[in-house]
Amino acid sequence: MSDRLALIGARIFDGADWHQDAALVVSDRLVEAILPASAIPSGVSRVETGGLLVPGFVDIQVNGGGGVMLNDHPDVASIETICRAHAPFGTTALLPTLITDTPAITAAAVTAGAEAARKKVPGFLGLHLEGPHLSIARKGAHDPALIRPMTDADQAALIAARRELPVLLTTVAPESVEPARVAALAKAGVIVSLGHSDTDYATASAFAEAGATVVTHLFNAMSQIGNREPGLAGAAIDTGSLYAGIIADGIHVHPGTMTLALRAKKGPGKILLVTDAMATIGTDMTSFTLNGRTIYRKDGSLRLADGTLAGADLDMISAVRFVHRVVGLDLDEALRMASLYPAQAIGQAHRLGRFANGTAADIVGLSEELDVKNVWIGGEKVFAG
Repeated sequence: MSDRLALIGARIFDGADWHQDAALVVSDRLVEAILPASAIPSGVSRVETGGLLVPGFVDIQVNGGGGVMLNDHPDVASIETICRAHAPFGTTALLPTLITDTPAITAAAVTAGAEAARKKVPGFLGLHLEGPHLSIARKGAHDPALIRPMTDADQAALIAARRELPVLLTTVAPESVEPARVAALAKAGVIVSLGHSDTDYATASAFAEAGATVVTHLFNAMSQIGNREPGLAGAAIDTGSLYAGIIADGIHVHPGTMTLALRAKKGPGKILLVTDAMATIGTDMTSFTLNGRTIYRKDGSLRLADGTLAGADLDMISAVRFVHRVVGLDLDEALRMASLYPAQAIGQAHRLGRFANGTAADIVGLSEELDVKNVWIGGEKVFAG
């Protein structure tokens, strides 16, 4: 979008405050300003939207969508498909996520991510490499045969990949990675998340001091809070510097547990929404495969044949509605959990997750009932419902 455009007729949420009788002015793919509707400059085109205009959602854990998994097809076409599949649900920036796989598949995913960045694929933000340096004890749906400790070569490959990608996040477990490696990765700009781990509170806290800043899908595939040992879940809540993703589908985490965590979370690090979405999003498929194993879609969940949860059948606007309507959060906070907080967690809040002069014109138009009506990425409309 090169011409200036004013979106009018909606309540506008800038990430902090609501604006009534206002216009969201967009120019050259960026937000220019939020102005009183009476102060729109002459010559600026006006588009009546109604409803709500909110910052685009940022999802830092997306395994698939549109019928494809990044693991099965680690190429640019799959990245484009995944990004396109999530846009109708309000996600305007995401990290396609590679679940534990072979070194060859991992390398292919990094190559594809670098090409997607060069092509400026709409919605592509970078990559999330979830594994292979995890704990077998907390493997979840990850293939235990592919889980292994991090080596010097692995560390070097991650640092090299970060130079090729705008954002690189990796989930690791302290059981498979030393603190010194986390420090080296963080120094190189890799965002380190702790997950799929049976570690204790003290060790998790030490890894946060070493440079880990995120925890992957809070309460799932990790040591839990006990009366004498708080585990990784307790460290995620009690350590102020750690952000924590949470899957808000009512299946992965009980609403009461979510409420307790949200009340207790300390410091600037926030709890943020992730979908952990799989290939099913945007499709009517009933099953798919991961690492040669069939995952079944039934009753709102995705599971292996033995019942193990395998990602989530969840989109971001559904997660927003869940924490707002079921958990009881104010809409402002529910929206921040889907936009501002994930942007902050990956160092992108200067351009994503809020509306201010110079931020990306990634915009979601919602009805008052919180249905997605319009989506813009970089000022270009990519969905109209």
